Amino acid sequence: MRISEIILISSILLQTSIAWSPMLPNYRSTQITTKRGISSSTTTLSMALDYNDPIVAEEFAKAQSMTFEDCEEEINAMGIPVPKMMSETDVKLMLVELRMSVKKQEEETDRVPETFSSPFEEAYHTKPQFKDLYKLLKANKDTNAVNVCTEYLNNREIALSRYEKDYKTLLTQLDNALNAMPPLTSPTLIFSGFPANMGEAGCKMTLEALGEIVDFECESRDDLPILEGKVTFGDIETATAAVSQYNGMDMGMGTKIVVKGE
Repeated sequence: MRISEIILISSILLQTSIAWSPMLPNYRSTQITTKRGISSSTTTLSMALDYNDPIVAEEFAKAQSMTFEDCEEEINAMGIPVPKMMSETDVKLMLVELRMSVKKQEEETDRVPETFSSPFEEAYHTKPQFKDLYKLLKANKDTNAVNVCTEYLNNREIALSRYEKDYKTLLTQLDNALNAMPPLTSPTLIFSGFPANMGEAGCKMTLEALGEIVDFECESRDDLPILEGKVTFGDIETATAAVSQYNGMDMGMGTKIVVKGE
């Protein structure tokens, strides 16, 4: 089995919180000659990379500067044991292929699908702060925390029953990341929830206290005594301040104010 296949399988199992027992790839005796003139005729990976590719060559150069022990530790951290019969050169080649496989899969994972196969996948592609937190945990090789994230998204109640005590801080971080507003890309906001008795002038004056308003429109809801509308500030910084100050505020109208990017 190829290393790239192992990485793919381990990722799928990780996403479904199934324990993975690492399997050794197939090896064969071959000769790999790199652009730098380094060759190996001992046991090597069954899938050769193009070491004339600049990206692959760069990864190989990084591996060359590492000790055998450092290479072995990084490979083991991926859940794959290093066979005892492998030479130092072969271990470095193995590490390069693993890194390239992981890099390729990360690129594929970051590609937004047309439809989402699970709540985890949807959150990963639509919640930037959750994605950043998840990738940080993976970069830190915190496998347990990664599994908690996946299970919390896909089956929240079961995850709470299992992890609420030991992973309380992580679960709080997940909630904050999932509920965080995405960064604004425009100074235009839509809003609702300000009391209708403020009137259009009062609502505009309230928001204008934060900074210049370029455009403003609002109207009263027919079914609730609240205002809703759209406001464009002079810059994104002021718009961000408006979201920070008013989004989620309860003004006693039975609903919370919502202020967000359009």
